Amino acid sequence: MTLEQQFKIKNNPYFQRYLREHSYWYKYLNRNPTYFESFAEEVKDAYKLRPSDKVNRILDTLEVLQTLMSTMQ
Repeated sequence: MTLEQQFKIKNNPYFQRYLREHSYWYKYLNRNPTYFESFAEEVKDAYKLRPSDKVNRILDTLEVLQTLMSTMQ
């Protein structure tokens, strides 16, 4: 693992938490630093950090609000 990757992990709480929960990534990243992109993608998938996930979350919230408003009338 390169020093730059260590700083990225240290500065991102999602990366830190995911590494603690899935410690096998330490081995992969130490042996082959090119796996960092795969690691970052897996973190985004696990914690739903993609833009499409954020849009879906907003749409779900709006749907719940719409349902609440319709039941109050």
